[in-house]
Amino acid sequence: MEFTTGGRLEVRITASDVGKRVSVRSLTGSGGRHATFTDTVGVLTSWKEGVLHITRRGGQSVPIDEAALVAGKVVPAAPARRRGLPVASVRELAEVAARGWPAAETGRLGGWTLRASTSEPSGSVAHPDGAAAARRDGFTARANSVLPLDDPGMPLEEAVTAAQRWYEARNLVPRVQVTTGGERTDELLAAELERRGWSGERYALLRIAALAPLADREPDPRVRLSRTPDEEWLSLYPRSGQLPEAAWRVLTGGPSVWFATVPGDPGREGPSAIGRCVTDGRWAGFAAVEVAPDRRREGLGTAVMAELARQALAEGASAAYLQVESDNAAARALYDRLGFADHHAYHYRRAPQESSHAG
Repeated sequence: MEFTTGGRLEVRITASDVGKRVSVRSLTGSGGRHATFTDTVGVLTSWKEGVLHITRRGGQSVPIDEAALVAGKVVPAAPARRRGLPVASVRELAEVAARGWPAAETGRLGGWTLRASTSEPSGSVAHPDGAAAARRDGFTARANSVLPLDDPGMPLEEAVTAAQRWYEARNLVPRVQVTTGGERTDELLAAELERRGWSGERYALLRIAALAPLADREPDPRVRLSRTPDEEWLSLYPRSGQLPEAAWRVLTGGPSVWFATVPGDPGREGPSAIGRCVTDGRWAGFAAVEVAPDRRREGLGTAVMAELARQALAEGASAAYLQVESDNAAARALYDRLGFADHHAYHYRRAPQESSHAG
């Protein structure tokens, strides 16, 4: 990482660079021989009262004391993409992913899409003493959060209040899905929500790959494809059980949805592996790839994805995406081997627990 000009370290960023991607070097430690240099790359989201906040690619905000700065500069908005990967904007992938996991109910707030998927009826729910009732999470955060693709068309304070009321009327935890680490992502919005007390949670990555290589193997007759998940498929799904209607609509919704099952061996209860794929134009979105604990490391996850990829190719898709939790090292290693690479990160900002606008 090069910071020098004429052999000197220089700080070439100011508070006017808020919103830009920067690279800084700071001195950490108590000074002297115990001090160390730390390099931080991300979006500069604030510079106030002698403290900088930089949001890293993964969505974590890092505070840095201005007095500790040794060097800094503005860097390109996004790193170069690996050759052979599909070319796509963050917005395109956010929209495709939302269509591939569609909420049971949606609302609009300017350029924000409000998503809810719960069996709870609309209408405020409150305790007799007037305090807000315990909020529910709904069926997955993706289907129960704000997707802020554009400006909400009103001051942020009003938009946040309106969104909170919409979710609280459905007895849901208000959440906003924010993207980071790409071009035109939501670092500034995430920082503003953090300033208002909205905590970060469920950090994840959206990864992409070329589709054809996934299917470049002999067909596997063990994998069975169907349009809807049966009881066998659901028995291995992590959120199995009595799915409410809204959850069923999310799971089976999307432009062209397929479910893969590798049946269990004779005398064994439950399937050996499952997966889900939705085809939407050039994109094939993979989700719910699960392998029974006693059948792992046999290539069943790869087989499931290959057969789903073969079906998506037949429907005209050419690119693949999936979403994986940032700390799921085993899944990330599998997807690395299949040619997937990070496109951008995202996480959720959750409203403060004591906040309530219901009434």
